[in-house]
Amino acid sequence: MKKILFVCSGNTCRSPLAEGIAKKVFSQGKQFNSRISSAGSSALEGLPASALAVKVAQANSLDLSNHKSRLLSRDLVKEADLIVAMAANHRETVGVIEPLALAYTYLLTDFCEEEGDIKDPLGMGIGTYEEIYAVIEKCVRAMRDDLEDFDGWRKS
Repeated sequence: MKKILFVCSGNTCRSPLAEGIAKKVFSQGKQFNSRISSAGSSALEGLPASALAVKVAQANSLDLSNHKSRLLSRDLVKEADLIVAMAANHRETVGVIEPLALAYTYLLTDFCEEEGDIKDPLGMGIGTYEEIYAVIEKCVRAMRDDLEDFDGWRKS
C-alpha cells in the first residue's frame, strides 16, 4: 500500500480538499492501493476544515465535516511514500524536516497542466474556493492517471 500525504499551510482548506478529492477519485475505476492523508506545515492541531471548504466539498459530494487539522511532523514525512505539496514553501518545509524526503515530494501542479502554487483561499469568498476546488480536482485526476507508472515514490 502506498501512503500519499497532501500538505498545505493550516490543513483546513487546500490539503483537506485534496485528500477528500483523492479518496473519491482513487476509488473510481481501476483500484489503486493507497492510504491518503493530509497535514499542514504550520497547522494548529485539531481544527475543523474551514466552513467554505466544507461547503464546496459538500457541493461536490465530499464530506469534510469530520476533518481535524494536524501539524506536519517528521514521522508523517518519513511514513509517506509520496508527498504532494500545495505550494513551493510547503515543499521547502518538508525538506527542512527531512532533506531526503525531497526526492519524493512534488507540487500538486507537477501532475497537471497548471503551473506554480495552488492559491490559498483562506479569507476569500466562496467563488475562490470553487476555483481552487476545480484546480485541485483537475490535478488530482491527472495525478491518479500517472501514479501506476510513476517513478517518484519513496525508495524503501
